[in-house]
Amino acid sequence: MNASFILQELLSIANPERAAFLRRFFKTGKGQYAEGDVLLGITVPLTRDIVKQSPALPLAEIRQLIDSEYHEARLAGLLFLVKQFKRAPEAGRKEMFDFYLKHARRAVNNWDLVDVTCRDIVGLYLLDKADRTVLYRLAGSDNLWEQRISVVSTWTFIKHHQFDDTLALSEKLLHHPHDLMHKAVGWMLREVGKKDKAVLCDFLEPHHTTMPRTTLRYAIERFPPDERTYFMKR
Repeated sequence: MNASFILQELLSIANPERAAFLRRFFKTGKGQYAEGDVLLGITVPLTRDIVKQSPALPLAEIRQLIDSEYHEARLAGLLFLVKQFKRAPEAGRKEMFDFYLKHARRAVNNWDLVDVTCRDIVGLYLLDKADRTVLYRLAGSDNLWEQRISVVSTWTFIKHHQFDDTLALSEKLLHHPHDLMHKAVGWMLREVGKKDKAVLCDFLEPHHTTMPRTTLRYAIERFPPDERTYFMKR
């Protein structure tokens, strides 16, 4: 089992018709955020099945997958990393955490690749760590995907009722110019609200009149209609 075998598996189930739709969905056109990305038209569940049924791969083989021009090959490589990270001892986790961040700018280069992997590698690795400054370095990056990794990784903290980093990073990224970040910040704020609504409301009170409308809509999506109206009108 190696990267070449996995790639052949993916190529064998490519769906050109679906790929044409996904090129539009993932904004691969000229000047768009995923310009030039090549899609095979494979659903995420099918990619997950291939990874799930395969034995572990060395990092060198994973590197070949995440270096691929094909979106789904990069996804498969990242999913191998997630699968192996969860089973690894601490030293192995540190190696995979560093590997992920080293290649994130180039390989984790679309919102789906970020969202299905960063919380189970970056977030899980940092969960029991006092030093989380790497998240703030990523938030200050000039790369959209590293910025998204910084805040979406905190989903793992939220699940354990740790909200401070989510709120601090949300405030730092609140007026980001890109809609993908408006959605990511709003999503994480909504997750905070699902665990502790009062914490979310305390964050919204000083910010809701100036924050992007998309972020606010995402954050208050689960509020009763009268409360949504209160925040949106103001």
